[in-house]
Amino acid sequence: MPSRSPRAAGSPGSPGKPARETKAGRAKKARRARTAMFLPAGCALALAGWAVWCFGGASAPSTTVAVSVGGAVVLAAGVTYFLLVTGNAGFFGALALVGGLLLTASAADQAAARPEVVECVVVKVTGEVHEAIVDGGLDTTLYHHELRCPGGYPTKMARDRRLAPDGGTIRVAYDPRRRVNPAVEGANSPWLPGFLAVITLTAATAGARHVSLHWSRPEPEPAPRRPRRRT
Repeated sequence: MPSRSPRAAGSPGSPGKPARETKAGRAKKARRARTAMFLPAGCALALAGWAVWCFGGASAPSTTVAVSVGGAVVLAAGVTYFLLVTGNAGFFGALALVGGLLLTASAADQAAARPEVVECVVVKVTGEVHEAIVDGGLDTTLYHHELRCPGGYPTKMARDRRLAPDGGTIRVAYDPRRRVNPAVEGANSPWLPGFLAVITLTAATAGARHVSLHWSRPEPEPAPRRPRRRT
């Protein structure tokens, strides 16, 4: 049985190389990447709207439903982006998109209204050390504050720093409907997570645009092979 030559496995004139992409195939990949360009902005707006309604709407769903729907949107957006763009650009772009959407949700949480303020006594502070995931990384400590507040809420708060010594007092802003976590009065700001969300979502959009432009350009014709001179 005759074996296939290296030339038969690839394109004419380029032994061992994969066949060249057809014009229709390149146009299809360009359209798919062009569609992915609209995912970051569209999904961020949808997730932000959902989060704002869940955190402040008069008929907001339960926390379980809110988190489940939000998580499904983030996961579906990342998978869809990767399938549309594919390759390394699709993988890293999907990571940037997922990170940007999580930061969008964080910004909405930071911006959510906490209309009530109460002065609470810090009963006890317990530090919980989290070891670094990679070798050489820095360990982090999460401080759990046990609180005693008028009305019995909130009862605890976790932060990356000690807010007050045992027996000290802090002013806590909270939502009476308990849709968002309590926070130290005046400490929450949506600007940092919002700014980081814009950067990562822009990176995902730029990645899809780069791939779209790449496949939109016609593939250059291979240079003709020069005949070898006989010596």
